[in-house]
Amino acid sequence: MLGRLRSDPGIWRRGVVLAVVAVATGLLMILHAQIPNRIGNVGSLAETFLPWLGLLVPVLLVLALLRRSATALVALLVPAIVWLNLFGGLLTNKSGDGGDFTVATHNVNAENADPEGTAREVAASGADVVALEELTGDAVPAYEKALASRYRYHSVQGTVGLWSKYPMSDTRPVDIRLGWVRAMRSTVATPSGDLSVYVAHLPSVRIKMNAGFTASQRDTSADALGEAIARDPVGRVVLLGDLNGTMNDRALNAVTSQMRSTQGAAGDGFGFSWPASFPMARIDQIMVKGVEPVSSWTLPRTASDHLPIAAGIRF
Repeated sequence: MLGRLRSDPGIWRRGVVLAVVAVATGLLMILHAQIPNRIGNVGSLAETFLPWLGLLVPVLLVLALLRRSATALVALLVPAIVWLNLFGGLLTNKSGDGGDFTVATHNVNAENADPEGTAREVAASGADVVALEELTGDAVPAYEKALASRYRYHSVQGTVGLWSKYPMSDTRPVDIRLGWVRAMRSTVATPSGDLSVYVAHLPSVRIKMNAGFTASQRDTSADALGEAIARDPVGRVVLLGDLNGTMNDRALNAVTSQMRSTQGAAGDGFGFSWPASFPMARIDQIMVKGVEPVSSWTLPRTASDHLPIAAGIRF
């Protein structure tokens, strides 16, 4: 077979189109930050689903082998190497043991038909604090009842809430320029010292044919959230919530530039959290500043359209 391939005069001439597609895929991944956001926020849209471009590599590999194209096979090294450089670190399990404190967060879905069961599932993680987003006034009593036995302290601000095993102080809404409350912060007095905990649910994004990736309101709220965290008087900060964006999305730079993702630093795999039926992106985030992430994982599915997530941290 090798002899036939070496003597095949077309092995380098075939598959030029495949080679071009392979190189273009690699360039798209490595230059994603250069994709403009001015028209339809297409740059943020590409960054939201950036890891999935790696699926083109095995597809192009099969096509290159079928075409018996050495040119396409060599060109395929470009997207393969770029993808491994960007996301290869997420393929390994970086989680450790121990940790001083466990946190969890969950967008429970305003239309959740089983709020008590959802609350129990999240509390079963053993988290010291639990953040819930997309709370409705009618459902809050059910969540409070289900979590009362495990969490002595709690506060609900607008559509977000925080439950804690330890005393909470300086609890207040955070203005993320929406006109209503979808973010809060509280100082939790843990046995290892004070920890500032933020809970946020940034505005939703939509993909529309006539407007593209409509994310301008989310981007404005992300900037406001980043400013609030930067001004926080407590040196140790945890952010829990549904940010409607991934760590790759440049629009969240005001937050991501000053905090670490627990999944990226100490997780196992990509940790996709949405949609729960077939997770394709991690838009639910746990980020830290001033503390060390030691583990991060996705919790079992509940009645929500998001998966809950948890993380262990060390002071």
